[in-house]
Order: sequence, then C-alpha cells, then structure tokens
Amino acid sequence: MTTRKKIYPWAAALPKNISVSLATLWGLGDLKAPGTWGSAAGVLFYALLFDGIGLGRYLAFAVLLAYLASGICDAAERHLKMRDPGKIILDEFVAVPFCFLPIISNSYSAFGIILGFAFFRLLDIKKPIFINTLQNLDGGLGCVADDIAAALISCLILNALSLAVPSILG
Repeated sequence: MTTRKKIYPWAAALPKNISVSLATLWGLGDLKAPGTWGSAAGVLFYALLFDGIGLGRYLAFAVLLAYLASGICDAAERHLKMRDPGKIILDEFVAVPFCFLPIISNSYSAFGIILGFAFFRLLDIKKPIFINTLQNLDGGLGCVADDIAAALISCLILNALSLAVPSILG
C-alpha cells in the first residue's frame, strides 16, 4: 500500500469531476491569477466561518480542512496528470484561515485582513525560506503544505504587528 493510500484512503474513490471541481473551486481556478482568486475566496471563508470562534475549534476545523484538501488535491493531481497545477486553488483557500489564527487577537480589522492577505500572497508566490522545499513533498501534501507554511508565517508577522501596534489590526 502506497503512502498516499495510507494517508488518504478515501481520496482514491473520488471521481475526476468531483475532485477537480473541488480542487479548482468549481472553475475559479481557471481565471487569470488563480492563486489570488483562491486566496480571496479563502478570506471570505475565514470571515464567514472562522472569525471569533476561539482557538480550539479554529485549529480543529482548520486542520481537518487541510487534511481533506490534501486528499482532494492529491486526487485532482492524479486525474489531471499534473503536479500542483495553478488551477488547483483549494490549497490557497484552506490555507488562508491559518493566517488569522486567534493567538493575540480573536478578530482582525478589515485592514488586518487585507494585510494578512497581502503577506500570504507574497510568501505564497515568492516561497522564501523553507516554503519551496515543502512544495516538493509528494502529491496533495506538497500541494497544501507550502501554502499552510506561508499562512503560518503570515500569522506570525500579523501577531508580531499586533503586539507592536495593537490598534492597527484589531
């Protein structure tokens, strides 16, 4: 049994149309600048479902979604016969809430959300430090891991700013 089958036993059963539709957010990934669209959808998702729910539930929900996204992206990559194609944007979508983990602040202002979005996009595009090596992990894990790393670094930056200038983000 391969590692993929051990990690995502359910993903192998996903039909092509379902895995690709989910991984591209129903075609949003076919637009120009797909990663930006996926990230913007992730910000909306954060605002609707994550804002103010408390750290425990926040983390549980975010980690579960990251696991599911890894399996879905893995299946979509296999169906498309491509490694982390740009049109797969579920990884950005589920990573964005990690930018806004409620460590210092339980809620961010509109400016804080825009700043988090900007930091995330910059780190996701440039892939500095170790982020690029995470993208080289096999299958859906690599597809999602680099985005979550970019989001967590964005979170650290936002929380450092929140400590330095509390009124600016919350």
